Amino acid sequence: MNKNTLKTVLEKLENTYFGAKPQLNFSTEYELLVAVILSAQCTDERVNIVTKELFKNYSTPQKMLTLSHEELSSLIKPCGLNNSKAEHILSASKTIVEKHGGKVPSTYEELNALSGVGRKTANVVYSVAFGGDAIAVDTHVFRVSNRIGLAKGVNPLATEKALMKAVPKNKWSSAHHWLIYHGRRVCTARNPKCETCFLKGECEYIKKNGKL
Repeated sequence: MNKNTLKTVLEKLENTYFGAKPQLNFSTEYELLVAVILSAQCTDERVNIVTKELFKNYSTPQKMLTLSHEELSSLIKPCGLNNSKAEHILSASKTIVEKHGGKVPSTYEELNALSGVGRKTANVVYSVAFGGDAIAVDTHVFRVSNRIGLAKGVNPLATEKALMKAVPKNKWSSAHHWLIYHGRRVCTARNPKCETCFLKGECEYIKKNGKL
């Protein structure tokens, strides 16, 4: 994708999804961290249902650590992958209490170093909770970026690095949300709405597959 096309794509995404924000419900940095961990391979709607109940009694790392792995796993079961997610939440909570005085750290490096926290989760929390510049590549961002030709990468990390080069740094966090919204509403995994897509003039997928 040449520079002019890239500029057009970013402008159209921004104009359409300006002000897009996370759809996860949270009131603290810790609640966001837990919600993002739960959101892996799960819809935000389902996560919000689970956390509405979970956060009534376990909204801090100290309170979360009163739960056994089995107890937490049972509470978050509707989100799927509950055994591994419970392990990650408890590991991160333990590190936050023992190394950070019970507060979620505010730098990307410290977030990424938390037990049970991966690159995507660290990027989301750093960006949303602390206003940092970051691009978190989830399934929607990965699919849309590669499909339209905005950034090519064989895996999320490669796509993240390509997006960091393609998108101005001050737009990284916003672009993350634009791409998620576009992936959910238009550029869906199955049967993308190419005919009505506002990027049909720039999209490499449409041109390659003769969708119009």
